[in-house]
Amino acid sequence: MDERADPLTPRPDPFATAQSPQFFIVATAPLQERRPRTQKHGDTFSMFDPNGDAIAGPGSPEGVYHRDTRHLSRLYLTIGGQRPLLLSSMARDDNALLTFDLTNPDLYENGVLTLPHDLIHIRRTRFLWEASCCERISLRNFDEQPRRVRLALSFAADFSDLFEVRGARRPRRGAMREPQVTADSVTLAYGGLDGVLRRTTLRFDPQPASLTGAEATFDIALAPGETRQIFLEISFGQGQEQPAAPKRAFFTRLRDARRAMRALTAQTAAVITSNDVFNEALRRAVADLYMLVTVTGEGPYPYAGIPWFSTVFGRDALITALQTLWLDPAIARGVLRYLAANQATEEIPEADAEPGKILHEVRHGEMAELGEVPFRRYYGSVDATPLFVMLAGAYYRRTADLETLRRLWPHVEAALAWIDRYGDRDGDGFVEYGRRADDGLVNQGWKDSFDAVFHEDGRLARGPVALCEVQAYVYGAWLAAAQVARDMGLRHRALELERKARELRARFDAAFFDPALGSYVLALDGEKRPCRVRASNAGHALFTGLALPERAPRVVASLMDRAAFSGWGVRTVATTEARYNPMSYHNGSVWPHDNALIAAGFVRYGFRAEAARIFEGLFMASTYTDMRRLPELFCGFPRQRSRGPTFYPVACSPQAWAAVTPLFLLQSCLGMGFDPEAGELAFREPMLPEFLNEVILRGVRLPQGRLDVHLRRVDSQVMLQVLDRSGDVRVTTTA
Repeated sequence: MDERADPLTPRPDPFATAQSPQFFIVATAPLQERRPRTQKHGDTFSMFDPNGDAIAGPGSPEGVYHRDTRHLSRLYLTIGGQRPLLLSSMARDDNALLTFDLTNPDLYENGVLTLPHDLIHIRRTRFLWEASCCERISLRNFDEQPRRVRLALSFAADFSDLFEVRGARRPRRGAMREPQVTADSVTLAYGGLDGVLRRTTLRFDPQPASLTGAEATFDIALAPGETRQIFLEISFGQGQEQPAAPKRAFFTRLRDARRAMRALTAQTAAVITSNDVFNEALRRAVADLYMLVTVTGEGPYPYAGIPWFSTVFGRDALITALQTLWLDPAIARGVLRYLAANQATEEIPEADAEPGKILHEVRHGEMAELGEVPFRRYYGSVDATPLFVMLAGAYYRRTADLETLRRLWPHVEAALAWIDRYGDRDGDGFVEYGRRADDGLVNQGWKDSFDAVFHEDGRLARGPVALCEVQAYVYGAWLAAAQVARDMGLRHRALELERKARELRARFDAAFFDPALGSYVLALDGEKRPCRVRASNAGHALFTGLALPERAPRVVASLMDRAAFSGWGVRTVATTEARYNPMSYHNGSVWPHDNALIAAGFVRYGFRAEAARIFEGLFMASTYTDMRRLPELFCGFPRQRSRGPTFYPVACSPQAWAAVTPLFLLQSCLGMGFDPEAGELAFREPMLPEFLNEVILRGVRLPQGRLDVHLRRVDSQVMLQVLDRSGDVRVTTTA
């Protein structure tokens, strides 16, 4: 996806020198084992353990982060000096609140039991809003006699850069400032080497019995049945924050957060099915999508994932927007406008920037500001630029919003010019990548681990590298731009782009299809030698239609045989290949978003049953995950009866393009498409996987109105009924 080399592959520390090319995540403890509770709003995200605590340490990413810096590294609650017992913890269905239910353990004084367990209920309710974390701690006495307890909250802020949390070792850091303590507040601060003073301010209501720079204590008397509350507001920023009453802030900010979420999702379609478990997965998918969305000046933009990638990524947002285009086109518009506003306009080798190239990643932390990592504004992805053009065309096909496309057209043309001038580095008609600075990414496709592109004998490919799926995206980009150009009256430009696409299709087939492999090769290396590896990348040639129709049956068969299909999904690399490792990041694992694109490709070529198998595998995988949340990836071990998938230890969850995978798989299996000018919602040869008998789509919008549609399986057919409509809209279906 980005700067992630495979976290589990032993090798020298990639941060040992400033010139090191790889940036990986240290894996000393699996995130799944921690069962973290996560939230995000804007440029702030949090990760707490099931008790609601953050306990930073080696291998622990827990804490609250703001703009790529950990502003809170410890938050630890005790009652009577002991950690409370966990009852349960959960996120609300819409992710608006985290709730942690706890109770007291047995408490002793001088060996005498003074408070038996389970008499004091503690509920911690928490949310993020506008660079702050708001918490309410409620204590209720369920005993028949009065009780007096001491509650303590210890806290700390290490102000670690996110890359430090991931494993970077820095020779120098800035200076911690002395805590500033008042009767009811503490400010922790750090002066960075970049000249920025970063602050974390904690405010308490009521005033603690005692407060230091590291702990607040409360002596609480509770009558039988009585409830008492403590409010905590933690704010993050670089300047001095204005004081606010934590109790009042909790309720006003919670109200504002809910209103903002309702406004953000007001135009979103809804899905209800006959499978209650799948409904839970869909609700979580939609909630995670909008939690990851940050509202920018250009519109909504989905950040990539928590904890490692909660920032702008070009490729991830483009694919996420493609997957959710039927649900909410506003996300695609926001992504397109943001990336257009940040499109490269000059050559900057240290950032891999070239005119017309689309942004890969933005970071705001101290290490990025100082150039210790190259990702402050980084353009080192080969596929974001053609994906940008593809999304622009797909957005137009979904909405007929020609006004937006006219504004975007100069940026589309700049991206197309980049493909021709900079993307095709050697003039052979294929788009290749090769980093322009020593500390840039070695591999710049979505599989960007250092060892993700290799030959059949396991040798790593030397660049410039032409990836299979990148040529597919270029093909899709040219056809998408041609359609827009034609509707804008640019007929000759449209014909030129269609010609380029036709020529690429023939050229690609000749260079990439390997009859002995039964599929397309992974890539061509710098000497144009094919990397004869069976990989999931070939499925992306089906996704955009680059594959010749006569090749499709063999490619599908190759991707769905036992070596490639684990039962949960298609592996990134088949078990027959030299570097196959089911526990690797990109060489044998299963990525939900990858499978969603492959399944869409299967449907394009008429292989609906195979698409349904992928859908079923990923749905069943979600039934074994915490909160039905599909993670960024999981291991590629074969599926076994009565056992769930094997989790990857440091996978992000939620991850935007994984979270929305069920939504895109549903669209693919229903054959759902749009004719916005005719006001038509079309279902082409719809089918339902075995775990679904009925699907109801509510509030599907077209420019002329909205529709509610009911699809129901009858024997081997899917019957369709319009439940409600407003405006001049209609539904069509083909069997």
